[in-house]
Amino acid sequence: TYLTPLFVVVLALGSADLMFAFDSIPAIFGITSQPFLVFACNVFALMGLRQLFFLVDALLGKLVYLGYGLGVILSFIGIKLILEALHANTLPFINGGHGFEWAPEISVSVSLGVIVVTLTATVIASLIRSAMDEEGAGER
Repeated sequence: TYLTPLFVVVLALGSADLMFAFDSIPAIFGITSQPFLVFACNVFALMGLRQLFFLVDALLGKLVYLGYGLGVILSFIGIKLILEALHANTLPFINGGHGFEWAPEISVSVSLGVIVVTLTATVIASLIRSAMDEEGAGER
């Protein structure tokens, strides 16, 4: 019958997990539009984000360029979603309800390739920068 501080903490953690799961929906639609995969990815995100947060939190000191890499990935997914919407247009007030043929369709393999290459380049660049910073701090 009482709201304890533990209840408030559990409520805050649960709402943060839910927010991150909703935040990942556009990223999932950037890869696939199959409802089962979108649902499954959100369920797994809800189950594992809290544990992954502690791992990423420990690595954020070394991954200095991770924010830039995630910005590139989210920009790519946004452009992909816009191009897909233009290609499969069904709105009657835009181009008479017909799709734009000039809008390219970006495949799943290209999307996953861009994500993997961007994350790999970001991690490598961050680790090189962290090693250089540690080396510079050791010389002082």
